[in-house]
Amino acid sequence: MKLANHEREPRAFAAKPDHVDAYLRVLSALMLRDMRTRFAGSYWGYLVQVVWPVSHMLIIAFALAIRNIPAPFGESSIIFAATGAVPTLVFQYISREIMKGILINKPLTYYPQVRSIDVMFSRVLVEINGSFMGVVLVFLIIYAIGLDPVPLNITSAIFGYICAILLGIGVGSINVAIVQVFPGWVIGYVLIGILIYLASGVMFMPNDFPEHIYAIMKWNPVLQIVELVRLGYDPNLPITIDYLYIFLWILGTFTVGLLLERTIGRRGN
Repeated sequence: MKLANHEREPRAFAAKPDHVDAYLRVLSALMLRDMRTRFAGSYWGYLVQVVWPVSHMLIIAFALAIRNIPAPFGESSIIFAATGAVPTLVFQYISREIMKGILINKPLTYYPQVRSIDVMFSRVLVEINGSFMGVVLVFLIIYAIGLDPVPLNITSAIFGYICAILLGIGVGSINVAIVQVFPGWVIGYVLIGILIYLASGVMFMPNDFPEHIYAIMKWNPVLQIVELVRLGYDPNLPITIDYLYIFLWILGTFTVGLLLERTIGRRGN
């Protein structure tokens, strides 16, 4: 009897690694599927996401050059454009693509090995990887044209970038719940995303507006994240960041998103 119990222990001990391995295989398969089906059914289409922040940066810098407008801060319009476009697009891509991922991969959730939270997590990993590659490409381009892409306050810039990722995940998790009840929300959120992009200070310095207008604009957490990144490049900017406000937005969206996933998401499965 003792020998039998002794023989069962290694099997029980090995069950947990097998479960982890199976879970990692599911995530890997979901990530590869997301990357392949993103554009035109090819992995090469995934590069569009990586190049997209660069295109925004160049368009904004070109527009400033054509109108002969100096950089609103610093000496380079390229860095000004990058500090606004990168964090805003990181937030938008993550919050939007998580929602689209649950629609595309919804049939897979009928398999017992795949849950809605797994689909969300895999899409988050894909988006974080893509945004990181985009940031690296932006840095390389800035360095190639003879500018220094390293911020003076690295902590502030990195913290702003991380906040953009976390807020994107939180808002994206809420979008996942909404889109399972109302699929038309995909189009609605695209329109909202355009408004957020225009109102987040990507192409201008929000603190140049009159004080009463600037105070209203500060209610937009993405705008404060953009300002946080820009403070990393110019700590002398007349900007005050409400860190508690950003934290409450991140915590609040995470909490609401997870609660909705436990109700609407599981009911949908």
